Amino acid sequence: MTVTIGRRELLIALGGVAAWPLAARGQERERLRRIGVLLPAVPDDPVWQARLGAFLQGLAVLDWSIGRNVRVDARWAITDAAEIRRHAAELVALAPDVILAHGTTTLGPLRQVSRTVPTVFTSVADPVGSGFVESMARPGGNATGFIAFEFSISGKWLELLKEIAPGVIRAVVLRDAEVGSGASQFAVIQALAPSLRVEVNPVNVDSAAEIESAVAAFARTSNGGLIASGSSRVRAHRDLIVKLAARHKLPAVYYDRVFVDSGGLISYGPDYVDQYRRAAGYVDRVLKGEKPADLPVQAPTKYELVINLKTAKALGLDLPSSVLARADEVIE
Repeated sequence: MTVTIGRRELLIALGGVAAWPLAARGQERERLRRIGVLLPAVPDDPVWQARLGAFLQGLAVLDWSIGRNVRVDARWAITDAAEIRRHAAELVALAPDVILAHGTTTLGPLRQVSRTVPTVFTSVADPVGSGFVESMARPGGNATGFIAFEFSISGKWLELLKEIAPGVIRAVVLRDAEVGSGASQFAVIQALAPSLRVEVNPVNVDSAAEIESAVAAFARTSNGGLIASGSSRVRAHRDLIVKLAARHKLPAVYYDRVFVDSGGLISYGPDYVDQYRRAAGYVDRVLKGEKPADLPVQAPTKYELVINLKTAKALGLDLPSSVLARADEVIE
């Protein structure tokens, strides 16, 4: 069954005023349930519009209609934890039936505001290690959802880098050292590196200046490449990272296609649009009475390989046909 969400519904949801409570005369009006959405982005970002649109489509398939039986209140925050916490407090004050939250940097501040409002999360790297859930199988609290990826995928980024640029013998790995997943991802890459004859060097993404300085210093020696590991803080610097890779002629592998859409070379990671569609199913189950504590945390089921051929040509790379054949999308 194909369901299309109208532009008006999506725009209203993006603005956080998603309801027009109209009911036909003589019909019994359904109870209006309330969903809060907390996202680390700006409302006009097409990437996040697609993700939220998939979530709304998923709700529609499950017979949730904005204005008829559900209202969606969205809050957008991309600065620091205090700003995210302020938006989280605004959502909690609305007494939603459930909140959808994206990533560790959003879920953490939200849980500082409330640990009672049922919450479905997406793209959290390590919910157990971060203390958000007791276990993957039995979350045990008010939150459940979908992990960003399994850490084993980190090794595939290094394998892919060697496959597209066999001459690479050194790689700089951008990571978020403030979350445990940053260290875990690097540990997987580091363990694999000797078998591929690659020396790996971690760089923390504390600030734009630190990233720029570290990448410039790394690029002074030849035969290098770059890996951008998974983190909201890494994603926040995506334009800078893509620019630095181009400036220093570094073949680069990214964890999310948003980097490739911004001009990066190649990405391999979960299909987050699909994850938001699946999140609608968990929100539906919560609205129908199930508890997050009883809903197991799920791993991604759909991954995508995206390549930017224009960037490859600019770097002078002749990508192997085996890689091109595996690509889910090639940007000309």
